[in-house]
Amino acid sequence: MINKVTGSIYYIGVNDHELDLFEGQYIVPNGMAYNSYLIKDEKIAVFDTTEKKKKEEWLGNLAEALDGAKPDYLIVQHMEPDHSAAIGAFLEKYPETAVVSSAKAFKIMEQFFPGFAIDNRIEAEDGGTLDLGAHKLTFVHAPMVHWPEVIMTYEASEKVLFSADGFGKFGALDVDEDWACEARRYYTGIVGKYGKQVQDVLAKAAALEIEKICPLHGPVLDKDLDYYIGLYDTWSSYGVETEGVCIFYTSVYGNTREAALMLADLLEKKGVETVEVSDLARCDWAEAVEDAFRYDRAVFATTTYCGGIFPFMRQFIDHLTERGFQNKKVAFIENGSWAPVAAKIMKGMFEKSKGLVYAENTVTIRSALNDESRAQIEALADELAAAADDGGAAKMKCGVCGFVYDPEKEGRPFDEVKDSYKCPICGMGKKVFTEEAGAKAAADAGEEKYVCGVCGYAYDEAEAGKPFDEQPDSYKCPLCGMAKAVFKKD
Repeated sequence: MINKVTGSIYYIGVNDHELDLFEGQYIVPNGMAYNSYLIKDEKIAVFDTTEKKKKEEWLGNLAEALDGAKPDYLIVQHMEPDHSAAIGAFLEKYPETAVVSSAKAFKIMEQFFPGFAIDNRIEAEDGGTLDLGAHKLTFVHAPMVHWPEVIMTYEASEKVLFSADGFGKFGALDVDEDWACEARRYYTGIVGKYGKQVQDVLAKAAALEIEKICPLHGPVLDKDLDYYIGLYDTWSSYGVETEGVCIFYTSVYGNTREAALMLADLLEKKGVETVEVSDLARCDWAEAVEDAFRYDRAVFATTTYCGGIFPFMRQFIDHLTERGFQNKKVAFIENGSWAPVAAKIMKGMFEKSKGLVYAENTVTIRSALNDESRAQIEALADELAAAADDGGAAKMKCGVCGFVYDPEKEGRPFDEVKDSYKCPICGMGKKVFTEEAGAKAAADAGEEKYVCGVCGYAYDEAEAGKPFDEQPDSYKCPLCGMAKAVFKKD
């Protein structure tokens, strides 16, 4: 499929409706798009390739767009195989083309294509440029968005950002569907853990004048860019996109399900506009993860099972915690015919999650609902319904640097602060602040922060259990694998 993005920029990507699971785990009922682009100028640049099953179709699109010309550069922004699998086939057909990518990408190329030498290579430095003629490219390193080698590319004359997997979504381009839903599911599932790194890239992008965004999945974005960038800002700062309650349950004989549905009904009657209920044994787990990150309140309802909790709930909480679930009000419903421990176990699984506020009311069911457990559900519904209105006086934490806004010290609730307010520590805007659960201000924390100079990972002394300087010299960054020496005191 060939389309003109501008007079000199072409879309040459392909759709894939044969794929049932993206990355082996995400259902994609509307398929996927593997995007690739070409700029025609005095020099011709190709951006990324495609997935291996689609390489012949992609090579055909490329040849049609080239119309007899030869490409000068292949710019590899991301080495994941759905974008890089055709590099070898491309170079066999166009052997004189120079490959442009990051140093880390070239190392990963050697791993994916052992024995395939790429001698004509240009290493793209962060902030480095490549002149095509009328078009000038500037490379923006975007480590861990969502692989360590990723670069994005800005074309200045037409104000286009080639954003790699950033701003991507599930779904082929020949299907008309809502962008936000499938982009949110894509982001929370695949990129969600790396909010700090996305925030770093957004800060770089803020200095650029952007009129079009060309991602590696999903449509080219050329209208209402503030809307898309605003959503990415909210998602990557772990903020609240929509006020509402999501209820996640597992149920063996229907009693825990009955409790979950009773709570949902009460919340709606008490004026909560959005209540989402998910049966974790039957729903798309990625949709459930999306809801957990989207809304400000979450309820987890499950049974005590084999001395632990029901498997679907355990797996779901693992999905959340490994993606950085934080800054929510959380409540529990447990069921157990004897020795119910599900609430305690679920809370323990969230012990490393930041900024969680736990509900005062926990519901305990012994086998089936009775008057006592119904009264507990009623009390929980009251608490969750009221939670939407009591956030103004809460302490608010900057999702970038950790500074805590204390309304008592500042003399006004955070929701009364002007929209132009900026964090006094890092300068980020009001949108990156989320409710803080009893934490001290960063200045009072008494802990030194060390940040990986490659991917931006922030070492958490409390989580690690020891100061950074007590880590052995063999310590490596858990995100990008770089050595202790690349860490800098922040």
